[in-house]
Amino acid sequence: MRDLQAARRAPLNPSDPADAEGLGTAEPEAPAGVGPVEGRSVPEVEHRPRLWPLFGAIALVALALDVVTKVAVVTYLEPEVGVPVVGNLLTLRLIRNPGAAFSQGEGFTWVFAVAAVLVLGFVLIRLVPRLGHLGWTVALALLAAGVAGNLADRLFRAPGPFRGHVVDFLQLPHWPIFNVADMCITTAAVMIVVLSLIKNVGIDGRHPGDDQPGSA
Repeated sequence: MRDLQAARRAPLNPSDPADAEGLGTAEPEAPAGVGPVEGRSVPEVEHRPRLWPLFGAIALVALALDVVTKVAVVTYLEPEVGVPVVGNLLTLRLIRNPGAAFSQGEGFTWVFAVAAVLVLGFVLIRLVPRLGHLGWTVALALLAAGVAGNLADRLFRAPGPFRGHVVDFLQLPHWPIFNVADMCITTAAVMIVVLSLIKNVGIDGRHPGDDQPGSA
């Protein structure tokens, strides 16, 4: 009788010591996709802000300001006639510039037009998709607006496509006459120098060494 009772208590699979002792300590494995297993490192997912809408908004506003001011001065100002705005500090004086920014490189209008097309294409195609930093977004937007503003003059103003003269009208003491597009390009250049050389931050918002293991 005692042998029969012991046989009834015996496990069906005697080879399993855990079942034999009746402990049942084995834990079920978590199904795939439920969550990370404790003790295992989970790679961090990179989240970069979508800054191209801000880039587009800044570029369009700056470009519109350049176009509107040029149309206004061409309509209301006489060529080469100065109109003081802030005493002797700022004067409106309409000129037609066949050269580059600040009246540099006259005689190479078509070269500057082709260069502007290449620069604008590079910014829009290669750099804008990589944007991950607010400062770079503003800088590239101003650069694109300035290049596009002067390029529009070279394409659509006299004497013809790729030979058009840029409208300049802002005059400071001891400084070449310029326009809003030139202001955008100059501001962008200063910002790019500060971001890349002083702050040492990339277009995507990363600093050198961020991709190395153990970097903060």
